[in-house]
Amino acid sequence: MPSVSPPAPLKAFTLALIQLGNIGSNKAANLRHAREMILKAARAEGRSKKPDLIVLPECFNSPYGHTHFPNYAEDIGYYPGKPYDVGTSESESVQMLSSVAKEISTWLIGGSIPERDVDTHKLYNTCTVYNPNGDLVAMHRKVHLFDIDIPGKITFKESETLTGGIKLNSFDTEFARIGLGICYDIRFPEMAMISARQGCHVLVYPGAFNLTTGPLHWELLQRSRAVDNQVFVSMCSPARDLSAEYHAWGHSMVLDPMGAILSEAGDGEEITYAEIDPQVMEDTRAGIPVTVQRRFDVYSQVTDLSNL
Repeated sequence: MPSVSPPAPLKAFTLALIQLGNIGSNKAANLRHAREMILKAARAEGRSKKPDLIVLPECFNSPYGHTHFPNYAEDIGYYPGKPYDVGTSESESVQMLSSVAKEISTWLIGGSIPERDVDTHKLYNTCTVYNPNGDLVAMHRKVHLFDIDIPGKITFKESETLTGGIKLNSFDTEFARIGLGICYDIRFPEMAMISARQGCHVLVYPGAFNLTTGPLHWELLQRSRAVDNQVFVSMCSPARDLSAEYHAWGHSMVLDPMGAILSEAGDGEEITYAEIDPQVMEDTRAGIPVTVQRRFDVYSQVTDLSNL
């Protein structure tokens, strides 16, 4: 595993998930509504403080579906480690997200949008991250494409238009190291384990499970990744819209390292908040110390099948 510098200690912070509704065919309207809901989340009416990190759902600027991705794809042109000028970005979604993050002076995970690579012109399902100054500081391309076929229930193949990302991504804030994934990525425990071993305290997955996979596995997978790695885990879904082509499950939620649900939305448009308490992680890892009991002398290479 590549060497990664250790993170600063986890600090208490407030996480807000926007379970966005009214996502239609008009991208400009989708962006305006997303901005309004980000501002609403930041106001945190009835709460003692505004959130430190706000999250949008998967495909927040367009209808969800592989046939729609090419029509809504945007050129971002972000290269990790290189300066990025948001002011000259060709992506209207990046422009909006950067502007509102700066306006509210809050960390923002911009769900995901269809992205067209400026060099290869391949399409990706891409998450972007902004600091309180509005700088684009991280990007994650969905690694595992949602290609499923459950007879009589649902068939969906992202690979008909999308390409899978090739790297894991995280970012550091003043309060936590956050690991990124998108929806189907959560089904792959290897990805979560590596992120946790690289010091991520929280794993965030903008996602859009459907009415078949949602009731079966939405909560189960999040609790599994949380307990496997003794980290906080969160998935942020679009709101359910039965008039849309794709019916999202909803139920955006945040879980602690013991697998307990800290907050959960219903199926409609909603903002849900959770308080992230470092003591829970410390107590979990002290009481059940799996993070220091792994036997890599026994399973040093999970990809090596030669001695099975």
